[in-house]
Amino acid sequence: MNKPVDVITFGCRLNAYESEVMKAHAAGAGLEGAVVVNTCAVTAEAQRQARQAIRKARKTNPDARIIVTGCAAQTDAAAFAAMPEVDLVLGNEEKLKPESWQRPVMARGGTAAVNVADIMSVTKARSVSVAGFGEKTRAVVQVQTGCDHRCTFCIIPFGRGNSRSVPVSQAVQQVRTLVEAGCPEVVLSGVDITSWGADLDGQPRLGSLVRTILREVPALKRMRISSIDSVEADDELLQAIAEEERLMPHLHLSLQAGDDMVLKRMKRRHLRDDAIRFCEDVRRLRPDMVFGADIIAGFPTETDEMFGNSLKLVDECGLTFLHVFPYSKRPGTPAAKMPQVDGAVIKERAKRLREKGEARLSAFMRSHVAGTADVLFETASRGRTPQFVQVEIDGTGVEPGTMHAVRITALKDGVLAGELIA
Repeated sequence: MNKPVDVITFGCRLNAYESEVMKAHAAGAGLEGAVVVNTCAVTAEAQRQARQAIRKARKTNPDARIIVTGCAAQTDAAAFAAMPEVDLVLGNEEKLKPESWQRPVMARGGTAAVNVADIMSVTKARSVSVAGFGEKTRAVVQVQTGCDHRCTFCIIPFGRGNSRSVPVSQAVQQVRTLVEAGCPEVVLSGVDITSWGADLDGQPRLGSLVRTILREVPALKRMRISSIDSVEADDELLQAIAEEERLMPHLHLSLQAGDDMVLKRMKRRHLRDDAIRFCEDVRRLRPDMVFGADIIAGFPTETDEMFGNSLKLVDECGLTFLHVFPYSKRPGTPAAKMPQVDGAVIKERAKRLREKGEARLSAFMRSHVAGTADVLFETASRGRTPQFVQVEIDGTGVEPGTMHAVRITALKDGVLAGELIA
């Protein structure tokens, strides 16, 4: 029996999407039993975990071909090529080309073969698609990649290149294909998704893409948008948030900090008042909207007072889901040359932010008890509300991928418990 291709994915939703593409390419090329490690470069910890996974994969599968790709492979190909466990290193552009997987040159017992080109020379988004996401009811759709901004802490533009947009027709077709394959929910994703369209004819904005997909694919039950830069949100996107019921009331914001000086040193494009105002404006348009956010703890030069402003922003923006990053020094970025915060202080600040986020989420979930929610079920007993809160039912299960009204009865172990409404 042929062994399936094993893809180990780190990092963002975009990586998850591209892992599905690579799995299909590798299987189509007959690379049975190969292990593909799709890396992330956001933090040093992400790269450490990738190296650990590579060593474990070789120990578990001594005869397997191990292929390493993703952002960390793009930015530090030599380091991965030097690992004796690795046979091939593929760049972020190369991993999406079917020909990269057809009879690839691999090395064993020495320096790995490397197929990594200059990502900055890529000017068009590659048209890639997947037929489905296995048994998952939620699928990621890549509509944009790369970033034209240069935040001082971020290495991702050097792993992804400059911003490139998938044309409208291709995005619509990908969503249609997934829906026809039985997927009821899609997440539009990208590295800097609110910059979508700037490189296309007529420079359309993200809001027009959202509207077009919802109009052209009426069978799509739910749409979500991955992390957005609030300062780049266009008027049509805000209108869609207010009017499109199938666009879910859950936005994840790329905020990073709540102190103006830190934001300026990060080279962000907004100040704390901009973030607060955006959340207030969106809630007026969509009262049931909830927000998540990325926040970095311990950015270089961050004082206790500056950190306190980030902590207060959680309440002032009414954030529900926090994604906390302890600052990670990335060589080659401007922030790496700034005065660094002590590692123990960074760890303690990240802990306080996470505790704040857990308290906010718990309070939000408790507010649902005794209410009702429309739940899209991912398994026979567990699904998500429009605000992305997890719900579990007792008793008879339901068909995954179907939507049901649920009466919320309790909060148990971080999950809402409920019963189907007949």
